[in-house]
Amino acid sequence: MGPTQTGARVELAAEGSASVATGLPVLDHLVAELARTGRLRLTLEVSPGSADEEASAAGRALGGALAGPLRSARAAGAGWAFLPAAEALAGAALEIAEEPIVASNAAFSGQLVGGVESDVVSGFLRELAEAAGLNLHVRVLEGKDPEHVLAAIFKALGAALGQACRPPSGAEVGTG
Repeated sequence: MGPTQTGARVELAAEGSASVATGLPVLDHLVAELARTGRLRLTLEVSPGSADEEASAAGRALGGALAGPLRSARAAGAGWAFLPAAEALAGAALEIAEEPIVASNAAFSGQLVGGVESDVVSGFLRELAEAAGLNLHVRVLEGKDPEHVLAAIFKALGAALGQACRPPSGAEVGTG
C-alpha cells in the first residue's frame, strides 16, 4: 500500500470555514475549530488509512498548505493565543523556524476521544510543524475532559496560525 493521499488548501478569510474529510470525525471537528478561530478558509482531504496514518497525513498536508501564507512578505511569521473550551484552557505559541519542533505539556496516551486514541493528535501536530517549518509550543493550563482539552488546543493553535499568517498588528496602519 502506498502513502496516504492528501489535498489541502488554505486562504485567509474574514470568517473561518472548513471542508475537512480526514477519515477521523473527531479530527475533522478539531481542524474545523482551528479554521474558525484562525479565520482561515481551508479544505483538507485525506484518503483512508489507519488512524495514525490519516492524522499524520492531515498534519503534513495542512502544514504544507500553511507554509506559503506563513512566509508571505506581509505575514508576521509568529503568533500566540490562549483559548478555552468548556473547563479546559490551552495556549499555542509559534514562529517560523529553520529546525521545526513541537514542545508540549499535553499527554493523552491511551485516552480515547471520539473512538480514536487521542495521542494521534501528537502525530498531527508534529507533522504540521515539520511541513510548515514551525517552532510550536502547546501548553494545557486547565482541563480534565480530553475532548475539551483537544478543542482548546486546536482553537488556540488556529488563532496563533491566523495571527502568524497576517500582517503584524499596526503594519496595515499608514502614517501621515
